[in-house]
Amino acid sequence: MAWVFVILFAVIVVRSLSVFVLFRDKTESGFADTRFSLELFVTLLMIYVTVIIGFGAIYFILSLKGVVLVEHNELKRLSVIGSILHSMYFSGVTMLTIGYGDIVPVGIGRLIAIVQALIGYVLPAAFVLKIVQASQYERSR
Repeated sequence: MAWVFVILFAVIVVRSLSVFVLFRDKTESGFADTRFSLELFVTLLMIYVTVIIGFGAIYFILSLKGVVLVEHNELKRLSVIGSILHSMYFSGVTMLTIGYGDIVPVGIGRLIAIVQALIGYVLPAAFVLKIVQASQYERSR
């Protein structure tokens, strides 16, 4: 029974995204103007992935020098693979400003996490500003 809800949810999400991506509006020139820029979306996605991997690498390198991330208030040493996974997970959660609290930075990791969260918070606004500026430039021409 749960699979029915999962499939129904997936169909609704895919249908909603396809309507959003494919919604077109005619411009004065007669050409269709999309409301969704695949180029900007891919650019934003690649920037997010790059920043998440970059900060994950910073957390991992710092974890080799000592414990930077604490899980469930327990200081414990992890294997190299475990440390990489924890670092990337924490970086993704921080970048997307979710912040579950299951893994917490310690020491200099706190400052790095604040910088990363700020980037994750400001980055979408910068892209929206870029879209608005490009739209206004096109209208003024």
